[in-house]
Amino acid sequence: MSYVFTSSDYRKIGKILGVKPRHKGNNVRYELGVAAEWRKLTLEIYAGIPIGRKKGNLITVYTRNSHLQLHFCSGFVVSPMLNEVTFVGESSGKLSGLIVEKEGGCSLYSNVDRAILSGDLTNLGPEIMLSGIALSLSEAILPVPGKRPRRRK
Repeated sequence: MSYVFTSSDYRKIGKILGVKPRHKGNNVRYELGVAAEWRKLTLEIYAGIPIGRKKGNLITVYTRNSHLQLHFCSGFVVSPMLNEVTFVGESSGKLSGLIVEKEGGCSLYSNVDRAILSGDLTNLGPEIMLSGIALSLSEAILPVPGKRPRRRK
């Protein structure tokens, strides 16, 4: 497991989402949404738990109509301008990103080729371009291929 969530991370996530983190057993939980629009979303972060034979971070989102999970989350990026948090995981050059919005929206992009983030997005079809744009914020926290990742202090 490479990324370790801290108390500061939980506060930073809560600030962007406009809710306080609640520690519940082995997870940190955020309940958010806009009641007038019938949008409700619950985000749970399970840090450093057993996932199969390894330990890792599990991000879980519950909505009225869906249940989404991101296994082995390797980091996150907050966007104050967009009022959203992007959680990412990478395996063999493929990215998965789970984006949670303050207003209760959620998007999942899975198994996205990492090379798309660095390329010219205008050469992609609109159905592919959206994933590249959405996950491009995460490029700053991803390790450079061929280099050892920096240890978090």
